[in-house]
Amino acid sequence: MVTRVSESNHDLAPLLERIAAALDRLAPPAPAPPDFAAADAFVWHPEGRRLDPVPAVSRLPLALLQGIALQRDQLLANTRRFAAGLPANNALLWGARGMGKSSLVKAVHGALAAEMPGRLKLVEINREDIGSLPVLLNLLRRAPVRVILFCDDLSFDQADASYKSLKAVLEGGIEGRPDTVVFYATSNRRHLMPRDMIDNERSSAIIPGESVEEKVSLSDRFGLWLGFHPCNQEIFLAIVEGYADAYGLDLPRPRLRAEAHEWAITRGARSGRVAWQFIQDLAGRLGVAIG
Repeated sequence: MVTRVSESNHDLAPLLERIAAALDRLAPPAPAPPDFAAADAFVWHPEGRRLDPVPAVSRLPLALLQGIALQRDQLLANTRRFAAGLPANNALLWGARGMGKSSLVKAVHGALAAEMPGRLKLVEINREDIGSLPVLLNLLRRAPVRVILFCDDLSFDQADASYKSLKAVLEGGIEGRPDTVVFYATSNRRHLMPRDMIDNERSSAIIPGESVEEKVSLSDRFGLWLGFHPCNQEIFLAIVEGYADAYGLDLPRPRLRAEAHEWAITRGARSGRVAWQFIQDLAGRLGVAIG
């Protein structure tokens, strides 16, 4: 009986080797290491575990961002320390829509990338791909550069548990965040979760305080909080005038302000985004191409 088993195992060995070889051929190739010299900014694609370079980032010059001087100075100082190899905080930019949160992140990176060529990279991760963040951080852990990991419009809904993995990655995990990576996120919500979600947890939990604390503690992982608030009319008009001057839109100031004011009334809002939309409309009417 022992002889038969041995002979049977011996006969199976070539078959198992062929199966293993076939599986090796079917397996996807290991992802190539990212070429950080290819660009200053990249987009993360988890399905292929790859970082695609972005040749030209869509951003405004830092000098054109009006009405957010305090936020600009704080984020610029934090990022400059990080780029220089000094300790820096993760940053949460939260608040009103269209007030320049994501524009500020991209503009700060652009300014410092020009100031320190080849040293500071921007990697964008989509909100839907937060679950792949540990994989991305393992890839960036070996990067020879310093990386701002950026997630725009970050928020979580009732059934979404991926915030737990984000908490562990930002602070508290065994490996922790690499020293060469800092995480910047923008959100309309201060605690990254809707108020009704927090209220539901408070009303249904056995110990309401503990459940709510677990939800809102995610935002505590960000050492730097920068609030963005709706702008008043003067700031709105200052933003419009700054754009008009930068792009050479030749229109008398009283008319420029009157048309911008009318545009804001029509839209029912005043923000940096609304100002930019007005400038695009104005440039089109004047036949001026803007970048």
